[in-house]
Amino acid sequence: MDSVSNLTGAQKDELMDTVKQQIAVANAQELLTKMTEKCFKKCISKPGTSLDSSEQKCIAMCMDRYMDSWNLISRAYSMRIQRERSLN
Repeated sequence: MDSVSNLTGAQKDELMDTVKQQIAVANAQELLTKMTEKCFKKCISKPGTSLDSSEQKCIAMCMDRYMDSWNLISRAYSMRIQRERSLN
């Protein structure tokens, strides 16, 4: 950690931006992985070489609902963090 304390303000900002980007990529990967797992389990009863129209519709709706839920939770979490920061 001593090496971090030796960084300039601009270098610290750049490091923080890099970490934030890595976190965003990890969150997106987690979202895709979880969404794929959940929607596959829900919509595909017997895997084959292609999806029939009901499976396609189910997957599309499942993914939409999952994304809506993810966004709602993310916004609520961000708002909670902001409230807690403003109290301190």
